[in-house]
Amino acid sequence: MRSGLGGRPARWMHRRALPAGLTFTLLVTVAACRPELTPPGAPISWPTASARHWQWQWQLDGVLDPEVEAEVFVLDPVDTTAAETAELRSRSRRLVCQVHIGSVQPTDPDASRYPAQVRGAPAARTGRVWLDVRQWEVLRPVLADRFRLCRGKGFGAVLFADADGYDKRSGFPLDFDHQLTFNRRVAELARSLDLSPGLLGDLAQVAALAPDFDFAVNEECVRLGQCDKLLPFTDAGKPVFHVEYSGATTDFCVTSVGYGFASIRKNRTLDAWRLPCSSP
Repeated sequence: MRSGLGGRPARWMHRRALPAGLTFTLLVTVAACRPELTPPGAPISWPTASARHWQWQWQLDGVLDPEVEAEVFVLDPVDTTAAETAELRSRSRRLVCQVHIGSVQPTDPDASRYPAQVRGAPAARTGRVWLDVRQWEVLRPVLADRFRLCRGKGFGAVLFADADGYDKRSGFPLDFDHQLTFNRRVAELARSLDLSPGLLGDLAQVAALAPDFDFAVNEECVRLGQCDKLLPFTDAGKPVFHVEYSGATTDFCVTSVGYGFASIRKNRTLDAWRLPCSSP
């Protein structure tokens, strides 16, 4: 069973009521000592000086482990409860929700809001369906509500998944510029809703999109020999969160940390298990 703030038992330390004046003084003192939480929905800031030092967790499967020693958590906004995000925020964690902006799963709660004319070919191995990203007026309200869900649960950033349909067999004649325009529009939409935008994958467009995004997430750039394509982010002092699914950390960390990335080893299922690289 997942644990949250509501699962913690109350501890009553005094049997007698305290004088009203003393009670007020204690409450003020406790409030003053408690670390101030970022309000739900406030965008995450990414200080340049910390870009190379973040520890992060990416969990989309299994029971959430809130005790992972990481400052940044990337989570599913539907499966993650408000109680869980509240507990993580009480630990001063930075919360990122992952949203598929260029595809839809038939089982998504809002799948019926995507009309047939914007649905294309199925994505390989995922069961998702590519969307026609040229149809901004159709897609915008659905994405806006997905982002509002993130904000309402206390996330401060959003990671864009499937932001590269132009480079896949989407079923639509999408080109580089169609995707570039769409990704920039979605980043602007996220900012308008007080969410910091992050880019997952789409390496071919990183040089063009890095100014529009606050951070990036990458899968297996060491194994694929593609880490140099993420330099527009690190050169700008923006964090790159990187994961490898095979190999020992002693093999890939020296490369990824050398590029300035925050790197971990994960199972492909993205459950709670992780092995982090040491920060520089």
